[in-house]
Amino acid sequence: MSTSAAGSIAVVFLQGIGGAAKLWDPQVAGFKAAGYEPVALDLPGYGARPPVDAMTFDMLAADVEAAIDERKLERPVIVGHSLGGMIAQTCLRRRPDGYRAAVLSGTSPAFGNPSGDFQKKFVADRLAPLDAGGTMADMAEGVAKQLMGPNADPTNRALLIEVMGSISPRTYRAAVQCLVGFDERGNLGQIKAPVLCLVGSLDNNAPPPVMEKMASKIPGARYTVLPGLGHMPNLEDPKAFNTAIFDFLREALPRAA
Repeated sequence: MSTSAAGSIAVVFLQGIGGAAKLWDPQVAGFKAAGYEPVALDLPGYGARPPVDAMTFDMLAADVEAAIDERKLERPVIVGHSLGGMIAQTCLRRRPDGYRAAVLSGTSPAFGNPSGDFQKKFVADRLAPLDAGGTMADMAEGVAKQLMGPNADPTNRALLIEVMGSISPRTYRAAVQCLVGFDERGNLGQIKAPVLCLVGSLDNNAPPPVMEKMASKIPGARYTVLPGLGHMPNLEDPKAFNTAIFDFLREALPRAA
């Protein structure tokens, strides 16, 4: 695909639970240089947006749709990471013909029953530092170490710690509680847009076998593993992450136009 062909195509980036639009800076720069129109969104409660105390996936998807409509983006590509990948799946259900293509990175099609033992433990573990009187800044370095592979770009590791440390604890609590109710398994077979399922080989949050299985349920989906990367591949090795998406879009977009 030529730069001129890419020029009219918007690419919307959706963050993870501990992120913000700023964590897509390496993609914004790289996609702009490649001729796309990159748009990184702050979800409700993140970035400069006021804190929120509750979320649902349909509410988050509606917020993304409003941002797309406000900017008059015509059938953008949607790229979602982790929580953002779950929102992207929700968007694909709500507007089946609304997207040229989708990239689901480090995510899954369901989290399970919110009242299940695993889900209860997940919420308790994620919120324990805050419940004990800690701050997001206290948590950030340890969480970044757990999320990122051993060879992550050090500048981007520092960026993740900075961004995560600045999140409102109210918003973070709301996002954790929202996460455990996610389930879009029933729609995977109905997705019309070309899809890339993209994961780091060392991702323990969205293990490669989970994403491979998800890809097998989506008609025509491509499954790609990035060797040596963890749960934050867009920051750990932006070049490898961007290249995987460029390769996918080069093949997918003529079919999706």
